[in-house]
Amino acid sequence: MSTVLVVDDAVFMRTTIKRILENHHFVIVGEASNGLEAVEQYKSLLPDVVTMDVTMPGMNGIEAVKRIIAEFPNAKIVMVTALGQQKLIVDALESGAKDFITKPFDPEQIVHVLQNITSDS
Repeated sequence: MSTVLVVDDAVFMRTTIKRILENHHFVIVGEASNGLEAVEQYKSLLPDVVTMDVTMPGMNGIEAVKRIIAEFPNAKIVMVTALGQQKLIVDALESGAKDFITKPFDPEQIVHVLQNITSDS
């Protein structure tokens, strides 16, 4: 079973992602509401994969990806973004994110993307 850190500033979105993943045998080891918390949580939890919101107060998801990848080059991070943020997705992928999911997402889509990423290890 793969461990997941869920990062989103919206409690509703974190809860939704957690519920979907738990129903597919992922283990949620932590959650964070901004990029700074995400970096700290990643260091202490070392999850198999991270779902990372792009736009958050304080440190955004792209900056968090850069910081995590700088220290943990093999980190597996999936960006979760709103429609119309293609440029941010390109920035995130260039910074080391492995894939992205667009909100509103289909539960099967998020499970499929995370399963693909975690099976690459």
